[in-house]
Amino acid sequence: MEPIGFVRAPLESKAEAARQPAAATGTHGRIELLAGHNFEHALDDLAGWEYIWVIFHFHLNEGWRPKVLPPRSTTGRKGVFATRSPHRPNALGLSAVRLERIDGLTLHLGEHDMLDGTPVLDIKPYVAYTDAHPQARSGWLEDAGCAASGASASGVTPADP
Repeated sequence: MEPIGFVRAPLESKAEAARQPAAATGTHGRIELLAGHNFEHALDDLAGWEYIWVIFHFHLNEGWRPKVLPPRSTTGRKGVFATRSPHRPNALGLSAVRLERIDGLTLHLGEHDMLDGTPVLDIKPYVAYTDAHPQARSGWLEDAGCAASGASASGVTPADP
């Protein structure tokens, strides 16, 4: 699998990055697609979408962990497949980000959680009526006292999973 482009952003280290795009207030960036692959044609009709899915490679991760300790966990380590941890067997990331505009082969993004130089593997439109399931169960997050909305009983949004 080869990248179709790379993220350009002010964040360069994992410590600087938000754990989820919604927590990245004020962090704007762009995806620069590679020239010479007809990607300008692949971008046709994408500008009408407010949000896009970005599938990317966690290129700075070394190895993976079958069990991780997410910030919201109140009961210890969880299986990595039950979390959004970057420490995954195939180091694939998925973020829904706001698409601000497209200039040629450059996609300008709103809040996002990707680092500068992150390889982008694919882009897809976020389709609200099929991609959002607000009433879905939230697994161990419910046990941690988080409502389906992501907020705790006090109304405060806890740290990212």
